[in-house]
Amino acid sequence: MKTNYKFGIWMDSLHATIVEADNENGKIKVLTHVKGEEAAPHDNEKTENNQKIMLQGKYFKEIAAHLQNATHVHLTGTGQAQERFMHYLAETPQFKNTKTEESTSNRMSDDKLLDFFKDKLK
Repeated sequence: MKTNYKFGIWMDSLHATIVEADNENGKIKVLTHVKGEEAAPHDNEKTENNQKIMLQGKYFKEIAAHLQNATHVHLTGTGQAQERFMHYLAETPQFKNTKTEESTSNRMSDDKLLDFFKDKLK
């Protein structure tokens, strides 16, 4: 029997909450919270943009580090961060066979997030 590793992520450009589905008992739990860094204002627009790109890559790598052996990832959030992260996963060899889905939702408490992902991670 193939083991499925399912994760749900609520994210915006600076915060992510990662939820994991337990295969054995069917329960889901909050795995961790990840906080990204905001780029410091800079006089040079190109330098500021490069810093934003570097910090976003670091943020995405930190999130992806918690998704070991993921077979299914459902991304949700308020902006375009989840779409950019979905592209990041697709371009990362480790996640090339991972099924990804996305939706839009406002920020919510951990309990409401668990309820939100209950149906999505079955």
